[in-house]
Amino acid sequence: MKQLLYCNYGDIHCLLDVKVDRYLFRAMAQFWNSTYSCFTFGNVDLAPTVEEYTVLLRCLRFQVDKIYSRAVNTPTFVKRLMNITRMSEQWVAALVQQKGSGKCIPWENLRELILTHPNMKKRVDVLALSVYGLVIFPKALRHVDEAVADLFDRFGKGVTHVPAILAETFRSLSACQRVGEGRFIGCAQLLLVWFHSHFWRVENASYCHFFGDYSPLKEIVTISRRDDITEEK
Repeated sequence: MKQLLYCNYGDIHCLLDVKVDRYLFRAMAQFWNSTYSCFTFGNVDLAPTVEEYTVLLRCLRFQVDKIYSRAVNTPTFVKRLMNITRMSEQWVAALVQQKGSGKCIPWENLRELILTHPNMKKRVDVLALSVYGLVIFPKALRHVDEAVADLFDRFGKGVTHVPAILAETFRSLSACQRVGEGRFIGCAQLLLVWFHSHFWRVENASYCHFFGDYSPLKEIVTISRRDDITEEK
C-alpha cells in the first residue's frame, strides 16, 4: 500500500509527519510582501517556486505543462466522489454536507472507508484524497471540500497540482496579512519544510541525493529541531 501510495501520489504522506511550528509560521507571515508575492527579509526576497514544490513532493506522474484549472462544466460533487471511491450514489449522497457556500464530506466517513474498502487501490485513493483535503487544502476543518475532489478527480489525466497549491498559499498569506489575523487556508506543512530547506546546513554532500528514490521531504522531516523558540526570537 505504501508503494502504491508513493507511485501514484509522490511524497504527500510525508506531510503527515511535519509538525507545524505556529510561532515560526506567525513570524514568517509578518515578512510576507503582498505586493510582490514573496517573503522580504531585509534586502533578500524569497518565494517558493513550482520547481521547488515539485521536487519536495516528488510528483512523478504529473506533467508540468498540464496545470489544473477548473472546467466550466464539471460533474457534481456526488459523481466525483463516486468516481474516486467506487461507492454507490446512495452511500455518497447520504454523507455529503453543506458547509457555508460549498459542499463537503466528513473525514470520519472517509477514514472508515480507508479501513474497510475491499479494493486496496481505492483505499489508497481515499487516503490521498483525505491528505489533500485535510492537510494540503484545509478549507473545512475535519472535512474534505468539493473543490479538492474536483482537483483530485483530474489527477488521472496527469494534471499537476503544484501551481494550485502555490496560488492558495500566496492568496491565503496575503488575506491573513491584510486583516492582521485569520486562519491560513493552505499547506502550512509544505511551506515550513520549504522554508527550512533554504536554511538547511549540510557539512558534506550526501551521496543519497543522486539516488532515484531519494526523498528531500522525507530527509528534511527527520531532522530534529528545537521547539522551544518563541515567536519574538
